[in-house]
Amino acid sequence: MRGVDVIIAAWNREDTIGRAVASALAEPEVLSVVVVDDGSKDETAKRARWADDGSNRLTVLQLPKNGGPAAARNAALSYSGSSAPWIAILDGDDFLLPGRFSRLLAQAHGCDAIADDLLQVHEECCDVDIRLLARAEQFEAWTCDLRGFVLGNISRKGRHRKELGFLKPLIRRSFLEKHRLRYDETLRLGEDYAFYARLLALGARFRVVPACGYVSVIRSGSLSDKHSKQDLERLRDIDCVLEGLPGLSGAERATIRKHQESVDARVQWLEVIEATKARDASRILRAYRRSPHIARYISARLGEQLFERTAKRLKAFTNGPKGNRLSPFSGPLGSWGVADPDTSSSAA
Repeated sequence: MRGVDVIIAAWNREDTIGRAVASALAEPEVLSVVVVDDGSKDETAKRARWADDGSNRLTVLQLPKNGGPAAARNAALSYSGSSAPWIAILDGDDFLLPGRFSRLLAQAHGCDAIADDLLQVHEECCDVDIRLLARAEQFEAWTCDLRGFVLGNISRKGRHRKELGFLKPLIRRSFLEKHRLRYDETLRLGEDYAFYARLLALGARFRVVPACGYVSVIRSGSLSDKHSKQDLERLRDIDCVLEGLPGLSGAERATIRKHQESVDARVQWLEVIEATKARDASRILRAYRRSPHIARYISARLGEQLFERTAKRLKAFTNGPKGNRLSPFSGPLGSWGVADPDTSSSAA
């Protein structure tokens, strides 16, 4: 069977949920669309129902309170009316182009999961001209293993985020049920990363192919770009769980530790921010002592902050009214001048 159940977890997405639902229902391979309204305060559920095409394939579940995307997706996975052999995840602000599932299923033989490169579009623009991984002429289909996946979720400074955890694969329901695999509901950041990593650790055959028609909308203020220190700590700590899974090779465990350290570097940067505001030098020293990599990361971020603040003050000094110019070295630089951090990290 080639049928697909589409799961859409949505929170306060009244502006885009109709587009997402309509694009899924337009795919002939779709047997059901399950929208989970994750405790929205707006008309997300109502707008989702408005997009129904009358085919009796749409179900809208409403959770009493917001539990995060992991809890919402688990609710859909447990819904008794969802039973297609393939499961697809669609975010409430994204949409599908016609023919995506037929193109994916044609390449899914022997796979437990198959993902296509994402087509990315800015919410202010309708042209789809960005790909998450590579341009079509540069892309060759490949099989993703656990090490490659984890390494592909370590974000690099100075480039647009391209973590593999952003991918939205088709997944065989039989594999999920055999291993009783569900999303980790303690995570509000990196839930996809943890889910796919477990999938691969359990031996799933995961293929990545060129773009077939998943459109990821890049929004200003996206939840995937806003993380608390607690979110990052939970993502870091989930790597300890992953590293302890049975049957992993030494190389796989080492790769997971590398991802853990990359996330911990961001945790410790937030620790330095808090410690600086509290004027607690001991906390700053503890952060530096976590590892040489983390010490280098913190030093680099402090250097960036110092440079940015100095540049701003020099500009103010140069452009300010005569007789009222600030010294470029005055102000909060005396107390390090550390700004609130950019807490972006791997979604994965």
